[in-house]
Amino acid sequence: MMRPCTLLCLAFLALVPVTRADDKPAESSARWMAEHYTKYEYRIPMRDGVRLFTRVYLPKDTSQRWPILLTRTPYSLKPYGTDNYDAPEGSLLSFAKDKFILVTQDVRGRYGSEGTFEHVRPFQVEKRTPQQVDESSDAWDTIDWLVKNLPNHNGNVGMFGISYPGFYTSMGMIDTHPALKAVSPQAPITDWFINDDAHRNGALLLVQNFSFFAAIDQKVADPLHESGPGYTFGTADGYDYFLRMGPLANSDAQLLKGRSPFWNTVLAHPNYDAFWQARDIRPHLKNVRCAVLTVGGWYDAEDFPGTLDTYRRTEQQNPGITNVVVIGPWIHGGWSRTPGDRLGDVGFRAKTSEYYLREIELPFFRRYLKGDQSYQPVEATMFETGTNRWRKFDAWPPKAAQPRTLYLGAGGTIGFAAPDAEAGACDEFVSDPAKPVPYTMTRTTRYPKDYPVEDQSFATSRPDVLAYTTGVLEEDLTIAGPIKVTLQVATTGTDADWVVKVIDVYAGDTANPDPNPTGVIYSGYQQLVRADVMRGRFRNSFEHPEAFVPGKVTKVELTMPDICHTFRRGHKLMVHVQSSWFPLIDRNPQTFVDIAKAKPEDYRRQTHRVYRSPEAASRLEVLVLPSP
Repeated sequence: MMRPCTLLCLAFLALVPVTRADDKPAESSARWMAEHYTKYEYRIPMRDGVRLFTRVYLPKDTSQRWPILLTRTPYSLKPYGTDNYDAPEGSLLSFAKDKFILVTQDVRGRYGSEGTFEHVRPFQVEKRTPQQVDESSDAWDTIDWLVKNLPNHNGNVGMFGISYPGFYTSMGMIDTHPALKAVSPQAPITDWFINDDAHRNGALLLVQNFSFFAAIDQKVADPLHESGPGYTFGTADGYDYFLRMGPLANSDAQLLKGRSPFWNTVLAHPNYDAFWQARDIRPHLKNVRCAVLTVGGWYDAEDFPGTLDTYRRTEQQNPGITNVVVIGPWIHGGWSRTPGDRLGDVGFRAKTSEYYLREIELPFFRRYLKGDQSYQPVEATMFETGTNRWRKFDAWPPKAAQPRTLYLGAGGTIGFAAPDAEAGACDEFVSDPAKPVPYTMTRTTRYPKDYPVEDQSFATSRPDVLAYTTGVLEEDLTIAGPIKVTLQVATTGTDADWVVKVIDVYAGDTANPDPNPTGVIYSGYQQLVRADVMRGRFRNSFEHPEAFVPGKVTKVELTMPDICHTFRRGHKLMVHVQSSWFPLIDRNPQTFVDIAKAKPEDYRRQTHRVYRSPEAASRLEVLVLPSP
């Protein structure tokens, strides 16, 4: 899901760049757009009579017919007015220069469009009457109107969008319109409870959603020209702010005070009930009859699981179509808004976004919308971090990857040898909700875009974080695919979160980067590679949570999103296990209560154990690629 400009605006700005009087590149880009395109605005009728506001840029070059490229968004089409041109960037600039008919639409109930907006509007399986509408039918009706009414097009339509617009792209390809030939859902939302923006395995993503829903729910008198006020924290210290908030119930009672109805809706549905299940798009990704390019970033902290799920479900449920995936070293939407050459302290030694736009995205749409056969689709194009190189595979995960198991061991070790410890061997730590483990050292009320690669030394040193480390690697270790985690645990409480992090520990003699804009020291740097959380009550079912029996050894499993990372020779692989990750996720009281209704006394300090004996082995199952 994309955040408005006050929050995380990468993909949104790729669709609607901001033009300022003192921003000469944007001004010149908008001027270029006016010189080469004519802007039109329409209100396109849907089957139920609701009209959706739609902006169209038609190439002034009429020497041939051009394909249509459609994006549907909840984030506005500002600036409105046929005389007001915006400045395309990233993907849109690439498409504009190659001459596509560029169409962008306010979705139902947003900005210039009529109707009622509904977050991730559920798919309607049965559409027997004109009133049974969803985002799939709105996309169909829009495409149908475009091909019947726009001049000088070649009959081919494509769709693309990042984050929330990625969700609308996915919905648009279901029961594909005959004119729709190619789509690219990029960082698309799929399921707001099990993964993606709102939750991770049932744990609420607090800092990512609090101010987002407060902002998107705001109403203004003139939405085409005004913007609603963002949430004001009055401090830069998000950790302290949300800790002083106290129980989660105070988020509305004391802070939002009713200004975000959907925030309260989220809290009112603490389990994977019918409300959330209806918003799971994955089972509906069927009857897709166009080429699909799914795009995501390894370091997308919002919708990376949705990228993987969209690719896999489309593959499973639509055999025989062209369905390919690209994943680079990018943040949320970074392939369209950043050079992709670095993230925080970590450099990638190439402008990966430029490569993607030039060599993959534009050629993909040229092939299926313009008939340019020079581009040959590849099943999986993945940027391998660690070695910093693009790799191409005929399947994902790669067929050559072999399953191996890393076991947690005594003395803070981890390795491929099965444990031989005595029965009951374990490590323990005390988890105190009053002193949760921070997820970043950056002082912010948002989330820093580079936290997915941040040095984890600050956490390794904490007594409430268990750290397990391999010896120095004697050869490169490349892990490609999902990571299945099995923890054998016990707690003195009745609930707990289980956070697992996979970390690349650099060699002591690793040279600092040159140039070194952040002043980082690479010697012993503990780069986060992947992290995820399981809210323990959902270990057996997201629909029916279960309390822990205090002191009983219990299995907790989670599958971490894929990686394609090489731990270099001389480095070490480290794993963290902890029970808080604040304020990225809300605090677990560690008592089995409805967390949205928890009282201060429900938040209790508990002791957790992680077992590592042969009969109760905690482990990570990975897929390892052979060294070249």
